[in-house]
Amino acid sequence: MPSFAGDTLGRYLAQSAAQAPNKTAFTFVDFSADREGIAHQLTWSRLEGEVRAAAKGLRHLGAAGERVAVVAPQGLDYVVGFLAAACAGAIAVPLFPPSLPGHREKLASSLNDAAPLLALCAPQQRASVEAFCAEAGVHPGLHVTTLPDLRQVAGQESGELHRLVGPEDCAYLQYTSGSTRSPSGVEITHANVCANAHQALEAFDIRPDRNCTVGWLPLYHDMGLVLTVVLPVVGGVSSVLMDPAAFVQQPARWLRLLTRHSGALTAAPNFAYDYCVQRVRDSERAGLSLASVAAMVNGSEPISSRTLARFQEAFGPHGMRTTTMRPSYGLAEATVFVATSPQQEEPTVTVFDRNTLAQGTACVVEPTQGPPVSELVACGRPVAQDIAIVDPVTCRPQEDGTVGEIWIKGPNVGRGYWGRPQETGEIFQAVLDGNGPHQPAQRWLRTGDLGLWHDKQLYVTGRTKDLVIIDGTNHYPHDIEETVHNAHPAVRRHHCAAFAVRSDEAEKLVVVAEHVRDLTDPDSVRADVARAVRAAVARTHAIAVHDFVFAAPGTVPHTTSGKVARPACRERYLAGQWQTAERKGTDGA
Repeated sequence: MPSFAGDTLGRYLAQSAAQAPNKTAFTFVDFSADREGIAHQLTWSRLEGEVRAAAKGLRHLGAAGERVAVVAPQGLDYVVGFLAAACAGAIAVPLFPPSLPGHREKLASSLNDAAPLLALCAPQQRASVEAFCAEAGVHPGLHVTTLPDLRQVAGQESGELHRLVGPEDCAYLQYTSGSTRSPSGVEITHANVCANAHQALEAFDIRPDRNCTVGWLPLYHDMGLVLTVVLPVVGGVSSVLMDPAAFVQQPARWLRLLTRHSGALTAAPNFAYDYCVQRVRDSERAGLSLASVAAMVNGSEPISSRTLARFQEAFGPHGMRTTTMRPSYGLAEATVFVATSPQQEEPTVTVFDRNTLAQGTACVVEPTQGPPVSELVACGRPVAQDIAIVDPVTCRPQEDGTVGEIWIKGPNVGRGYWGRPQETGEIFQAVLDGNGPHQPAQRWLRTGDLGLWHDKQLYVTGRTKDLVIIDGTNHYPHDIEETVHNAHPAVRRHHCAAFAVRSDEAEKLVVVAEHVRDLTDPDSVRADVARAVRAAVARTHAIAVHDFVFAAPGTVPHTTSGKVARPACRERYLAGQWQTAERKGTDGA
């Protein structure tokens, strides 16, 4: 396994500025003031100068060794602020401004957990950030500042940027999306993140003379941060980014940037590819040419084989190659990237018997054989790290074809959760059962994800904490949710949650599904939808829906990375927050 012992973000930034000072490093395409987008750019030399000035300002304010939260909007200032904090000997905390809808509670909880000395924001948002911190009870020692403020005091500090930190210093705290628990800050060192960037550069065969990155994912999310900030710095490749809201408003903007910038590496969750199929009009597709795209990473949630087929059918006529889509697996605790499908190979889709898979054994079947099936998309193989499939109870490695917990070991694995030593020991310092008496006990990361090896590729089947266990049988919630999505056209895709609740000493299935936005009278179809959902789930999964909630759009909670937050949905259900209009007439629930 290669060593990245001397790597820091500051060293790579200085190296790029020295080797290609006038080459464009980062381009932010701003669609807020112009429908076609206005490009704002920084060369490597200019970027390094701005980062150095901000880093010196941070050190003058006493930030070395302290946390610095970045709560700025998406853009070049965010890039500068994050790199400045990481390169100044501080610990960056990439977050988001209070104006992000629906996530003020996570922002407050993350700020209180990290207890930063400084919060870096846009000048025009300073008042709103200060007001939010006061209202949310964020710890009183926090001082809100801006890049212009830092530049004013930068002249009072000296020192070379890349000599201020070492590879084992913590570069940033990556707060988890909170899909299964309250947000936790993963400590990512410079060595961790540089190693992960190298792993991704190798896996996707990215080179500075022929490639770039293009992305719309938020920079506070692990995939967005590494794809469009860290990987470009470490690899010396240009980065093109846009605001997530600009993608949501017009997803064709993302595809046009991929058309415009040759050799692009990009990434998105599975739902984004479906969203493009649904929202990019034929007239917008006409001008697209996706033949030069190096790779489109599909990750961060269960990957749907139907999504892959729909996207290829929609954009194959516009240059999309079947080998461009790269199903991948990763998580914040491992910085982000863990495994991806092999280079120049089409995604592998395997059909397993759903019943035997629920019992922990992979049995490959033909889709027409009769038993209920699960179509799983392979996430490929790891690069310069190890994966083990482990029995979560006995901690013993499992044979190929057996479902177990995914464990990871490699230089990209973070060093633990900020301020949570017990949880760090349980999650980051796991030991496999079966080490010989003279073998050192190697430490592994327990991901909480379930998966299996089949035909030399990794398949992810779900999360241990999300399993729906009815009458002793395991059911994967995303399988049930896919069935619900297809049960009736009034159900809104990717806005459905399946989970279990305790009732009469037994676990019962509850399904909450939003209706489509253009449904003006949900009561008129509520009973029909409930009957269709119940019948589809009973037919496909052989379990009864204890309660079905036909919810209003925007009420099913999601994480900041776009995943359905099933635990939060369950809590909201148990608290009775859907017991009025959204639940009336649920067909005998």
